[in-house]
Amino acid sequence: MAWASTGSSNAELIDNMLRNGILGEVVGEVVDGSQSEAEAASDRVARAMKKVDRANYVRDKRDAYQDSPQSIGHGATISAPHMHAYAASHLLPYLPPGGRVLDVGSGSGYLSAVFYHLINDPHGEIQSLSSPHTKSKPLVTGIEHIAQLTDWSVSNLKRDGLGEALETGQIDMVTGDGRLGYPPNAPYNAIHVGAAAPELPQELVDQLAPGGRMFIPIGTHLQNIYHINKDETGKVTQTEVMGVRYVPLTDRKLQEEH
Repeated sequence: MAWASTGSSNAELIDNMLRNGILGEVVGEVVDGSQSEAEAASDRVARAMKKVDRANYVRDKRDAYQDSPQSIGHGATISAPHMHAYAASHLLPYLPPGGRVLDVGSGSGYLSAVFYHLINDPHGEIQSLSSPHTKSKPLVTGIEHIAQLTDWSVSNLKRDGLGEALETGQIDMVTGDGRLGYPPNAPYNAIHVGAAAPELPQELVDQLAPGGRMFIPIGTHLQNIYHINKDETGKVTQTEVMGVRYVPLTDRKLQEEH
């Protein structure tokens, strides 16, 4: 039903995903609680996604609310909205207000914006990795190794009403090799990887906070989403979730040629 969620507006697109059971189904898989808690979590994801107008993050505005991936140039794509919903839902328990998230392969900036609204949602339990005696780090760090896309994502975020969050450092969009993470803003409660790695990057595991989760597609010809969980003692577990098809997580030169 994912591909049947296309709408004529951003709100209709999200409502169709709710109506088709996409958000509820995914949230139910990751929220350990009652049906009412799962519904509240599903509503939280929908609320955040409705605040992010996809038309501000695509090249062709006519197809902004199609539930399908679209090219954004430089060998990159913006994923289909239902895949963004999956990612946000699978990471939801690890996105408390005050938490921190790393978005690897941030591209258009769309999912970075969704993450920002999720961790600014007043309905979650507050949890912060920052000491009251240290300077606060950004809530959302997006890393993209193509500078033109980084610059475009900043423009998109400003157009979508997040200029102040950028100015105050709550959102930090940087250019760099996402396979290496971004140590200056680590550790992260949640890490999202928006392209398929041939194998799990150890640098990202190292930057995942104890009690955190990474959502990452791994594989070349055959790809699967994995949950990489790190418990409070630092033990890491890897769980296969579902088959997918993503662009490869690679270096800038190979991406431009893809």
